[in-house]
Amino acid sequence: MSTMDRRHFIKVVAATSAAAATGLYQTQAHAAEFTLKFANNLPVSHPMNIRAKEMAQKIAEQSKGRVDFQIYPNNQLGSDSDMLSQIRSGAIDYFTLSPLILGTLVPAAQISGVGFAFKDYSQVWAAMDGDLGKHVRGQIAKTTVFAFDKIWENGYRQITTSSRPINSPADLKGLKIRVPTSPLWTSMFRAFDSSPTSINFAEVYSALQTHIVEAQENPLALLTTAKLYEVQKYVSMTNHMWDGFWFLANKQKWDKLPKDLQDIVTANVNAAAVAQREDVRKLNEGVTAELKQKGLVFNAPNNEQFREKLRAAGFYAEWHKKFGDEAWAMLEKYTGKLA
Repeated sequence: MSTMDRRHFIKVVAATSAAAATGLYQTQAHAAEFTLKFANNLPVSHPMNIRAKEMAQKIAEQSKGRVDFQIYPNNQLGSDSDMLSQIRSGAIDYFTLSPLILGTLVPAAQISGVGFAFKDYSQVWAAMDGDLGKHVRGQIAKTTVFAFDKIWENGYRQITTSSRPINSPADLKGLKIRVPTSPLWTSMFRAFDSSPTSINFAEVYSALQTHIVEAQENPLALLTTAKLYEVQKYVSMTNHMWDGFWFLANKQKWDKLPKDLQDIVTANVNAAAVAQREDVRKLNEGVTAELKQKGLVFNAPNNEQFREKLRAAGFYAEWHKKFGDEAWAMLEKYTGKLA
């Protein structure tokens, strides 16, 4: 699959429905020399899992059946926090995680999610494939896991609510909004005088449905794949944060793979990441009309007023201090001056 238009995307999803019923992709009908478990928090219909399925098949073919790369989507092996513990201990081999949630283990990983930093994708990919990404991977490698070279895509995050559109920072005051389990996310929304609540993604739909929170923030693609449009009304195109997924591997498990198999896995993981980036970008751009048909109301606020609020609240100064001068200079090399 080279490029993914909507029609082909739907066809691929339909073709993988049988696998989704069991929740486990298996690439080998017989016992392989190495069985590798990859877990993630996304629905089976998300481009990550579609590209991962292709990736698993290529790894099986190129390894001549020696590797069975199994995929456990949709939080089947637990919440993000659970799976982070499992990848660290070696209970699972691979795991994709937002840099901001990874920040609970590796604080430096959060730097790519600084609010209203990256203005467009040219800045994002230059940074994440360049010095900033290299710096973060170096910090991750100091733990029991490491990150592959190419970060996978989630997209620019937008704010959705059931109560009111967000047109200015003042509209965020007092807003009960779900955020992932991440210090930086909580810090940013507190700077807007919101009431952020950390909830794992698997529980977001029910939290919105029962009004534990009235708002959440995610890329548009997840509004469709996770059916969040059923429990939200307004979509404010804030582009407040770019988010991705580091493809993580347990070091001890990785070291058990022979060098030739490591090369096969590495090449396919990185290639799938690049293809998935384009898939998600197109999906995020293409779902607006679909979501409007489902009753969601869109608005596009001016982002500069949100940046000014964060500057005034001392958000950038606080996180500059936490990340340190060297890392912050790497960020501003790509984004321009933030504070």
